[in-house]
Amino acid sequence: MKSMTGFGRGEAQREGVTWSVECSSVNRKQLEVAVNLPRELAELENAVRTDVSATVSRGRVNIAVRKEAAAMAADTIRVDHVLAANYFHAMHALALKLDIPSEVALVDITRLPGVMNMAQTEIAAEEAWPVIKEALAAALKQLNIMRAAEGASLRADIESRLAAIESLLVSIREKAATVPEHQRKALRQRLEEAGLPLPLDDERLVKEIALFADRTDISEELTRAASHIKQFRTYLDGDTPAGRSLDFLLQEFFREFNTMGSKCNNAEIAHHVVTAKTELEKIREQVQNAE
Repeated sequence: MKSMTGFGRGEAQREGVTWSVECSSVNRKQLEVAVNLPRELAELENAVRTDVSATVSRGRVNIAVRKEAAAMAADTIRVDHVLAANYFHAMHALALKLDIPSEVALVDITRLPGVMNMAQTEIAAEEAWPVIKEALAAALKQLNIMRAAEGASLRADIESRLAAIESLLVSIREKAATVPEHQRKALRQRLEEAGLPLPLDDERLVKEIALFADRTDISEELTRAASHIKQFRTYLDGDTPAGRSLDFLLQEFFREFNTMGSKCNNAEIAHHVVTAKTELEKIREQVQNAE
C-alpha cells in the first residue's frame, strides 16, 4: 500500500550538461500529471507522461525538468568584434566633437549591449530524452520509496481500526442473539401489567416473537461485514494499487452498518454501530490518501 503524497529528485549528466528532474505528488482521485519542460523540449511532454503513468496510478504528480550547464568553456562566450570596434570609434568621435579627452577602456566596451554574449547551445529533443529519462526514473524511484514509507504508516493505522471494528462485530453478534428473548420477556411483562397474561406457548405470542426476530435479524449483515474485513486485508496485502477498490468497499461497509442500526432495535447494538461507523469514517480519510 502506498500513499499518494511524496517527493523525488533525480539527476543525469551527458557532455557537460546536467539534467535534473523533480517530482512531487499530492492527493487526487484520478491520475493527473503536470509537466514543466524547457521550451525547446516541449515535444517530450507525452514521453514524460507515459513514463510517469507506468509508475504511478493515482494522485496529482508535478514534474519539473531543468538543464544545468557545467563550468563554461572559453568557446561558450561570443564577442562581436565589429560591434565593439563601432562602439570604440563612435566614442572617440564623440570625445572629439565635445573636445574632451578620450579615455575609453576595454572594460567600458565589454559592458556595452551586444558586445559579449553567452553562446546558447540548443539540444535536440531526441538527444536530450535518454538523459532526461534516466533522471526521471531516479526521481520516480525516490518518489515511490517515500510514498511506500507513508503508505506503511497509513496501513498500520487502518489495521488497528479494522481490529477495533472486528471486535465490535463480535460484540454485536453476541448481543443480537439475545434480542428476541429480551423482546419476548418485555412483551410478556407489558401484557401482564395490562392484565392480559399469556402462557409461553400461546400461538399469538409465539407468532409475534417470530415476526420480531425476523425483522431484527442482522446475521446476513454481520456475515457480509466480516467478509468485507477479510477483503479489505486482502487489498492491503496486495502489490497492486487498491485505493479505488478500498474506497468502494468502504461504501459497502457503511451500508451494512446502516442496515444493522435500523434493524437492531437494541440500544447497546446501536451504540456499537455508531462506534464502528466512526472508525470507518477515519479509515475513509486515510484511504483518500492511498494509491
